[in-house]
Amino acid sequence: MIEGVVVKKLKVIPDERGYLMEMLRSDDEFFQKFGQVYLTVAYPGVVKGWHYHKKQTDHFVGVSGMAKVVLFDNRKDSGTKGEVNEFFLGEQNPVLLVIPPLVLHGMKGIGHKSALIINCPTELYDYDNPDEYRVDPHDNDIPYDWAAKDG
Repeated sequence: MIEGVVVKKLKVIPDERGYLMEMLRSDDEFFQKFGQVYLTVAYPGVVKGWHYHKKQTDHFVGVSGMAKVVLFDNRKDSGTKGEVNEFFLGEQNPVLLVIPPLVLHGMKGIGHKSALIINCPTELYDYDNPDEYRVDPHDNDIPYDWAAKDG
């Protein structure tokens, strides 16, 4: 696992009315601070990525559909530099994924419906000076192929 990445298995509490699922708590050992909450959607088969943040830690939870979220550690002084981690988030795997600053990440909607991911980053989005640095999803030096892996 890439240094600083955390996966928290989420507890789903169902009853006859529906269900409840806690995602992020201020007493989680990895909790730092609250910036904002937003929803991002990946259409089936679409890759959104790569990008990274210099200050922000992301907290992804897939709440509908399924997404393949891939991380690449390109940090110069990291003990896991060059490592790739692949995660499947969504209805079939209710987890919270913590993505530290400077770790490149992207997602691909998988299955037949849109993947909805809630993110609770540590920082507010700064419209005038965004903490977001993009890398082309296919034309890059990252050792990862977004194609489906049949077999």
